[in-house]
Amino acid sequence: MDGAENSGRPPDGPRHGGDTALAAALRFGVETMFTLSGGHVFPLYDAAVRTGTRIVDVRHEQSAVFAAEATARLARRPGLAVLTAGPGVTNGVSAIATAHFNGSPVVVLGGRAPAARWGSGALQELDHPPLVAPVTKLAATASGPGTLDADVTRAFDTALAPHRGPAFLDIHMDHLFAPAVPQAPRPERPPRAAGVPPLDELAPVLQNARRPVLVLGSDVWTDGAEHAARAFAEEVRVPVVANGQGRGVLPAGHDLLVTRARRTAFGEADLVIVAGTPLDFRLGYGVFGDARVVHLMDHPSALAAHLDATGVAGDLSAVFAALPRFKTDPDWLARLRDAVRAASAADAGLLHSGADPVHPLRVYGELNRILDDDAVVIGDGGDFVSYAGRYVEPKCPGTWLDPGPYGCLGTGLGYAMAARIVRPSAQVVLLLGDGAAGLSLMDADTLVRHRLPVVIIVGNNGAWGLEKHPMRALYGYDVAADLQPACRYDEVVRALGGAGETVTRPADLAAALRRAFAANVPYLVNVVTDPDIAYPRTTTGV
Repeated sequence: MDGAENSGRPPDGPRHGGDTALAAALRFGVETMFTLSGGHVFPLYDAAVRTGTRIVDVRHEQSAVFAAEATARLARRPGLAVLTAGPGVTNGVSAIATAHFNGSPVVVLGGRAPAARWGSGALQELDHPPLVAPVTKLAATASGPGTLDADVTRAFDTALAPHRGPAFLDIHMDHLFAPAVPQAPRPERPPRAAGVPPLDELAPVLQNARRPVLVLGSDVWTDGAEHAARAFAEEVRVPVVANGQGRGVLPAGHDLLVTRARRTAFGEADLVIVAGTPLDFRLGYGVFGDARVVHLMDHPSALAAHLDATGVAGDLSAVFAALPRFKTDPDWLARLRDAVRAASAADAGLLHSGADPVHPLRVYGELNRILDDDAVVIGDGGDFVSYAGRYVEPKCPGTWLDPGPYGCLGTGLGYAMAARIVRPSAQVVLLLGDGAAGLSLMDADTLVRHRLPVVIIVGNNGAWGLEKHPMRALYGYDVAADLQPACRYDEVVRALGGAGETVTRPADLAAALRRAFAANVPYLVNVVTDPDIAYPRTTTGV
């Protein structure tokens, strides 16, 4: 719901613990509360109504946390999810884990059975913090009515401090309903990470490289370092591979952007500088042949510890400013540019394929013609979304969202609702595998109820393609990998109050997408694609 201008204070002063807790959250720039209704947290709703804070109520708690996470990733301010006690919290655990692996500053406020009845079997009585402790920076229970301001403040400060991540705080129901009381002093704000020391010792490593590559990951965007990263890359003329929300820091078509040639780049480089992303499976665990690896992150805790890499931690804008400059061999850049052109030429025919059933690449050939420069593109799926990662290149930073390294499906609808709220004038496109659709499509109801128009494109191959094809390769057969062929996911959205259509012929794609973008309602284009086409992948991600 929308309300009056948000002052952070109820018009008649705090009446109960919910007012106190929400007021602390609003000081951190929170504008929207994502939730699913539950009696344990009613006072937080009352506080939101009286302060004009927007409430978006979803159909599954994981969508509330995913929406809060997408808010944090797109707006670079903390997201807030409010979950009721017991199953409300446990339903959100996968989404909390996703925020953990993505380094997203999300605060989850959970309801908790009354302190006065604790241990006697109250409804949904569960000690939540031990469940979420492994995937949060803070997992705690508020101490009492007099510490709500300090406890909520600590949760937000913890989530925002480098390396960012989710914080969880549950609050006893009777403490939320209790009359407001004077509050204990707030904790001191933690200092922002200082700059970095001189990096002169890196000068020989960088200046002796002949075939360097720079990888830009999500934290480059999250840390506000996109301008510093681009300036560094353009000054030294280093080829760039984009990863996660690092996509768009160099816009599509930039002469230094060689993501399409990443296999050649990583296979032949003698120096790989990885900024703002872990050295995980997506980057071959940081092993690039014999190349020297320099890892740049916002905090020492995020630096790779599993291999011999030179690590530099600190504010990433300051890190890029402090890096010794060098000059890239222009022949190396030319070699990678040739590889990019060759890869693009090899796939050009498939982007315009007239094959029937539809080749998934044809979807992206048509979509790329329609997308605005500031369009927010969201991926939630396996093979279908993997193609998007290769063939949809953002033109602006902060416009790409995928589940990240945890690989949790079901992020899409939550991400989409947040994107529409955070970027109200931009196109918002959700690319959804038909498998992923089963995990969150009911939240199209949330888009409809809250008037959040989003274009949803389902790549419908009737299978868990990411599992079906590898299992066939291993065993010669597959099981538990088939879905209903040509399932009418568009009719699900239509039944929930949105609109949509099914496309089975490639010639009909362009017109269907134009109708979707013009509809100004949640609109699902259900594209029946060829089930025999598998995305070509390696086991290392390189």
